[in-house]
Amino acid sequence: MAPPHQQQPQRIFFAGGGTGGHLYPGLAIARAVVRLAPQVQPHFIGARRGIERDILPATAFPHTLLDLHPLYRSAPWNNWRTVVGAFSAWRAISALSAGARPRAVIGTGGYAAGVALAWGRAHGVPTMLHEPDSHPGLTTRAFAGGARALYLGFSEAAGRLKPGANTDVLPLGCPIEPPPVPPPSRREARAKWDLPEDAFVVLVTGGSQGARAINEAVAAWIDQGLPHGVCVLWSTGRQQAAAWLDRDSARVKVRPYLAPIADAYAAADIAIARAGAMSIAELCAWSIPALLVPLPTAAQDHQTYNARATASSGGAIHLPQPELTAARLDSEVRGLLTDPVRLADMRAAMQARARPDAAQAIARSILGLLDIPIAADSPYYQP
Repeated sequence: MAPPHQQQPQRIFFAGGGTGGHLYPGLAIARAVVRLAPQVQPHFIGARRGIERDILPATAFPHTLLDLHPLYRSAPWNNWRTVVGAFSAWRAISALSAGARPRAVIGTGGYAAGVALAWGRAHGVPTMLHEPDSHPGLTTRAFAGGARALYLGFSEAAGRLKPGANTDVLPLGCPIEPPPVPPPSRREARAKWDLPEDAFVVLVTGGSQGARAINEAVAAWIDQGLPHGVCVLWSTGRQQAAAWLDRDSARVKVRPYLAPIADAYAAADIAIARAGAMSIAELCAWSIPALLVPLPTAAQDHQTYNARATASSGGAIHLPQPELTAARLDSEVRGLLTDPVRLADMRAAMQARARPDAAQAIARSILGLLDIPIAADSPYYQP
């Protein structure tokens, strides 16, 4: 096998974005692909109006941002923007491909992926899709039939898709940053937070922006008095931190954001969180039972489907936002605090769903389907 620098460059388009849930999996897969096969050259295609405009310039990957728009369901008269943007994006992708035809187009969901996948399909370029959620999005459903591979974050999504006869359907999980090996010990993690080793630690997180409904319920729960022995690690979100920092105490650690989050995960007995696919994937990787509060306004209510699927497996409790009160939180936490057998079963159920090496597994599959060899000097090479 030729050394990586002597091998023919292999270009792959990654298309997706709009939100972090559609962009970050693509970045994780691309990084894993390059670690395995340095001759691969990922190129990201996204929307000028999506999160990718802020994230992609800070990465090492070349990228092209196009005038892409979603379907305006509540304001259909604006869909002319979607049509015009699609035509201009098609021309831009054709021009981008003129110098070096891609080996594949990999869509990671969202409106930013559709045109690139359609272009690939029309030009005979293999297409592959990653769907993070239990309820597949419109883009995944539209392109599943002709895809070479469907990579699923939730195995439950397979029942809602119509793959083609030659489509590989692989529930390999959501690409995340896996726990370190070995992970931080509970004692070490709690010492860093200045928490008792024998405390029952509840991690509260609504993501980088926070979740106001969760924050308000948690604040009310703290104000009424936490159960004996319970401590809280509370990530409020950067924009909301000022309203809740006065609750910080020996038993309640209030932070705008947790980065890195490893010591919080290592210290936690349970989590209260939104039901985004990436959040659930991380909780599974760390074997943390969860009270999942889906975002009611999520597209196609996909977080509710994620929460239901995880709860059905036994690893979580689905707690709809209208039912989220201080009294309900107190009841659920006390129930788990006093039932170690149930808590252990939930932890085992979350561990059973864990796919911490999803990015590498997906990357290996992509390279195998494209017949691109893994570099012999890659730390992940397996002869």
